[in-house]
Amino acid sequence: MNNKSSLIAFLLSFLPGVGHLYMHRMFGAIVYGGGFFGSLFLIFVGLVTRAYHGEPLTLLAFIAALTWIINMIDMIIFLLRYQPYPAPGMMPYGSEQPHWEANHYATVQLNRNERTRIMLLSFIPGLGHYQLGLMQRGLTAMVTFFGVIILVFFVSIMTHNASFMAFLLAIPVLWFYTMFDALRQQQRKQEGFELVDRSMFDDFHVGDEYGRKNRTLATIIAIFPGAAHLYLSMTKRGVQLMAIFLFSIYILDVLRLSLFLFLLPILWFFSFFDALQQITKYENGTIVDKPIIENLSSYHRIIGGILIILGGYYVFKEIVVQFLYRLFPQSSNYVYLINNFGQTAIVALILIGAGIRLFFYHKKQEIPSLLYTSNSFDTDEKKNP
Repeated sequence: MNNKSSLIAFLLSFLPGVGHLYMHRMFGAIVYGGGFFGSLFLIFVGLVTRAYHGEPLTLLAFIAALTWIINMIDMIIFLLRYQPYPAPGMMPYGSEQPHWEANHYATVQLNRNERTRIMLLSFIPGLGHYQLGLMQRGLTAMVTFFGVIILVFFVSIMTHNASFMAFLLAIPVLWFYTMFDALRQQQRKQEGFELVDRSMFDDFHVGDEYGRKNRTLATIIAIFPGAAHLYLSMTKRGVQLMAIFLFSIYILDVLRLSLFLFLLPILWFFSFFDALQQITKYENGTIVDKPIIENLSSYHRIIGGILIILGGYYVFKEIVVQFLYRLFPQSSNYVYLINNFGQTAIVALILIGAGIRLFFYHKKQEIPSLLYTSNSFDTDEKKNP
């Protein structure tokens, strides 16, 4: 087993039991492989034959996930204790080998062991950095990784919208990046460079003698509407884009406006390509924090009217209707009608009101100040010749 590679064993462990089989840990291979693949097989049989569904399938999926996690943790702990290479100064091939060659071989293998240890610890983002003594960098990696997960679940639960789970696709990217960063720091340590304990986000500013924002980071975070604008210090434009996008998702979900779902891709593409344009303007020094909707105060009556209508609808639906239902249980049919057609009535009222507003809207023509001044002089001359 001394010739077994810890790296290969770790990678094979992503298939439960296979890594343990590679390391000749037969008990772990049978338990983890059987628990994971057996659960998946039972789930497949249940879906095909429809013999069971619902809670049994959920329980089997939970067992499979738990087996995979325990399998990885067990393998990582085993590999951290596993030392297949000799310590520095020991003679790996016998006493006839020169002392300097033995030390060189042992040093190389020790560095390889450290690299494997860092990679194993980085399975949980931040632990690999902690092993290197980079506490601030490790804390940044850990908080970013778990913070994104918590935020996505929190927003999904609060809005009752599972579509936000799509942002979990960023988790594997963050996970690989934090592991790669820990391995890169370990390589710098082996090459003799001094490790600087700073936040991972500070790296995006290092190397720019003028302290400018990083184009790559701005392009990456432009995936979320408004984020790149906020990074470029465009507070007004960034907040408006983010608020419009999130508010649109909420309103379309609450009011069941599936007809207007086409607006979301339009908003996203507008925000993304606008961010790319603003990045170019930032590099050229011509960037201006211009809001999407200027002079927002002039729309205060329209916004206030819409908020009053929505607020009144929610008060009527959640308080008045529920009170009437408890007071008159036999009126359940009316409650059903209100819940199903009330949203349609509100949306229709807002759309009709907006249409009437646009139909009768006339733009006022402003009189140029110079013409107004000349006419006033002519009038004064006529009055006072």
